[in-house]
Amino acid sequence: MTSDIHLEPRYLPLYALYSLSRGVGAYGLSLVFTLFYGYAMARVAGAERILGPLLDILQSIPVLGFLPGFVLGLVHLFPNSNFGLELASVLMIFTGQVWNMTFSFQASLKAVPAELVAVAHLARMSWWERFWRLDLAFAATGLLWNSMMSMAGGWFFLMVSEAFVLGEHDYRLPGLGSYMSLAIEQGDGRAQAMGLFTMLVMIVAVDQGVWRPLVAWSHKFTEEESPRLAVPWLWRQVNWHRLWTRATAPVSALCHRVTAIMEFSDRPGNHRWSRLWTGTHWSGPWIFRGSLVLGGIATLFATFHYLTLLHRVTLTEWVQLLQSTGITFLRVISAVALGSLWAIPAGVAIGQSPKATRLLQPLIQLAASFPAPMIFPLVVAALMSLGVGLGMGSIALMVLGTQWYILFNVIAGTGRIPRNLWEVSRLAAFTPWQRWRRLILPGIFPSLLTGWITALGGAWNASIVAEYLKHQGQTLQTLGLGAAISRATERGEFHLLAAGIGLMAVTVVCFNRMVWRRLERLARSKYSMES
Repeated sequence: MTSDIHLEPRYLPLYALYSLSRGVGAYGLSLVFTLFYGYAMARVAGAERILGPLLDILQSIPVLGFLPGFVLGLVHLFPNSNFGLELASVLMIFTGQVWNMTFSFQASLKAVPAELVAVAHLARMSWWERFWRLDLAFAATGLLWNSMMSMAGGWFFLMVSEAFVLGEHDYRLPGLGSYMSLAIEQGDGRAQAMGLFTMLVMIVAVDQGVWRPLVAWSHKFTEEESPRLAVPWLWRQVNWHRLWTRATAPVSALCHRVTAIMEFSDRPGNHRWSRLWTGTHWSGPWIFRGSLVLGGIATLFATFHYLTLLHRVTLTEWVQLLQSTGITFLRVISAVALGSLWAIPAGVAIGQSPKATRLLQPLIQLAASFPAPMIFPLVVAALMSLGVGLGMGSIALMVLGTQWYILFNVIAGTGRIPRNLWEVSRLAAFTPWQRWRRLILPGIFPSLLTGWITALGGAWNASIVAEYLKHQGQTLQTLGLGAAISRATERGEFHLLAAGIGLMAVTVVCFNRMVWRRLERLARSKYSMES
């Protein structure tokens, strides 16, 4: 079932509420997945060898890669209502949010100081107590900041998640994404302006009402001195600790009960039950090991069906897809390079000044949270008026969605350069070039590398909406892998969709292994401020 979308302004508050509900629901799923998957990777012995490469592959698959399975499966499961389509939309937004959070949480767990782990052992904490009191508290700040970026990633694909064509079916759900999609298709400038304004209001409200108070609260988990953020008056009037304790009491009670059962199984005479969750090769709670087994079975099943689809792809289609992959790869590299040209100097300038960081970072956060595809039509119209086609214009569209990752990480990296090193460079009378070559670039390199990795992955995902888009009733497209994936989705050519997604995933994973991993080792060994 598909809902009718109305472009009258009076529907916008309701559509904003629908989109926000889907984003929040997707974030809830992302948080649960992050805590479960990240914990298993970091704490279950041997799990990272399996879950790490799997997560690397999953984060390289674009949103449209998950669309057919979610939509076809859930729509057939709930044929008489929109619930299946709603759930599919939430899951697609989930795929735009979750990977960044999971990588961050797993990295935080692996970075827990050894002395804190020793204290947890001496205190005889159960796995649940250690997770709740140590792991989650230590990872809170990083998880929060990555949650903000993940929500922005979910908004990026809001239009694709709420309005899409799959074969002969045109699916639309009421929301800001479908509203903007229809306004763009009809060339209604007034509706587009109203939709953009409503989206901006919603992002500002979420930032001020949710993220800013949470960032201020997260300062209790770090020893670093940071500027105190203004918290809205309403938040200060509520006893959040009491509400949080009451809300999590059932979960804590259940986990303590499970822990008690596990401890009972370890007593003499109960080894038969103990073998259910303790083994010689895998350590950690039995629920994680059981889930890994079920996940492995599901992966094998999905792989079999995927290979069945690939068998239908002809040699000519493979050649065309490989050519498209090469062209999109060049666009992705160009987009990251162009974004770096302005983001690196701007990020260094902002990061050097604590006052500039306090003033500009919230504005940059808002800009990064705004879904770039909603302003693609304006950019395309401007480029077409200058005689620039979509082939080159798609690079500019990718830059809009990837530049913020570089900027944020450069600001953070600049802020971590010790002030005494800045003073040394000043006393040594470094020229601007010497300061950049000997201090700034080595100092920001680890953070810049993180920004490049994230930006490159974002550019690959952005290609599916930058190389194939609707504009004033016309379909604009250019040769590229993103366009091939979008076109195959719209036409219901699932074998080409599977092949295109596979090529994108293989390209991203191989580039990560051959380029980024080597640069990461270089950053840790030569340019880390902690070494």
